[in-house]
Amino acid sequence: MPYRICTSIEVESGHMLSKHPGLCKYPHGHSRRVELIVEAGQLNAHEMVCDFKVLKDALNDTLRAFDHALCVNTRDPNFGPLKAAFGERIVAFEAQDPTTEILARAIFDALNQRLAADAAHPRAQYPFAPGTRIVRVRVWETSHSWAEYSEG
Repeated sequence: MPYRICTSIEVESGHMLSKHPGLCKYPHGHSRRVELIVEAGQLNAHEMVCDFKVLKDALNDTLRAFDHALCVNTRDPNFGPLKAAFGERIVAFEAQDPTTEILARAIFDALNQRLAADAAHPRAQYPFAPGTRIVRVRVWETSHSWAEYSEG
């Protein structure tokens, strides 16, 4: 059985779901909690999958774009005016609604790229164990509702 570690961070982010038939089509926000779980079959030289600091930093860097921002489908008729008015605080989702499921996948993909970059250029001070992989990213939309993405 592999070793697993998890970290989470909270972020305030909003979205609008243009394909939704109800109130979610309007701009609204959530206090989201994002959980990241990684695993490795063996530990690194420090007897860790990796230091929690590395995971927190990776998650924090990835979520910075979503913090106090509004995620919007690029096909939503309001996308252009919102982007013009609020710039980088509007996060574009190309031709898809930024549902919690889509956010989980986007965060997973961004963190997976970061993990691959770190594997290609190991950190001397905070190395990952060989074969470290992301198990899943879970995004809580409310205190009782979440969506997650994993591969495999």
